[in-house]
Amino acid sequence: MGRLDGKRALITGGTTGLGLAVAGRFGAEGATVVITGRDPELGRRAEQALGGGTGARFLPADAADPAAVARSVRAAAEQLGGLDILVNNAGIGVTARLVDTPLADYDRVMNVNVRGCLLYAQHAYPHLALSRGCMIHVASDAAIWGEQAIGLYSVTKAAVVMLGRMLALDGGQDGVRSNVLCPGDIRPGMRHMAPPGEDDRPESGDWPVPPIGRVGEAADVAAAAVFLASDEAEFITGAVLTVDGGMTAGYLQRERSPLAT
Repeated sequence: MGRLDGKRALITGGTTGLGLAVAGRFGAEGATVVITGRDPELGRRAEQALGGGTGARFLPADAADPAAVARSVRAAAEQLGGLDILVNNAGIGVTARLVDTPLADYDRVMNVNVRGCLLYAQHAYPHLALSRGCMIHVASDAAIWGEQAIGLYSVTKAAVVMLGRMLALDGGQDGVRSNVLCPGDIRPGMRHMAPPGEDDRPESGDWPVPPIGRVGEAADVAAAAVFLASDEAEFITGAVLTVDGGMTAGYLQRERSPLAT
């Protein structure tokens, strides 16, 4: 038996990276899954990677588009026969100091990372209340200690942490749990991160080694998501779980790392 047998999950930003890894692990644990993303071609590839017709199904949706969010939640609930799990994973960033970030980039990143997260939660909530389900919001270690080079991203992910906590308070009366995951440096890195005005490109992956002795993998985050989505975590809500190998435990290790710059 899988830990998520019979559960129905919607995973935003599920076509690459962490979202794809979570979708694959959820499926292996017995869940039926719908993933969203902006790129239909990436969606097609993700469906194939996850098992074609017997695996996750893809719905095109941009988390920055309120109509697309509403449409994708409605379609996912119809396809799955309801919802037990929402994973708010869609996210983008810009590599710039906060004082150098153009207003257009501010609006673009806030609309995906914060407003999109809230909209998905609002639209999914009635379905989750029926099933006494849960939400998992993917933030970042940048929400715990700000990273100047991606200042706006840090701000938005700190907002996601508080959003997840407030949704835990809102959801208590209906048995809807809400928790936050804060991954650290995780291979393969974010795809939607670039300087202002430039096309998205993956992070380099040249990161300091955390205290645990290795850089994280997407499977590490997927394992944490499975736990939070499972019945084993039925009394856990409003929690913020770092998956960073101990990197945010303090600055000393980062400063002494042989890969630190």
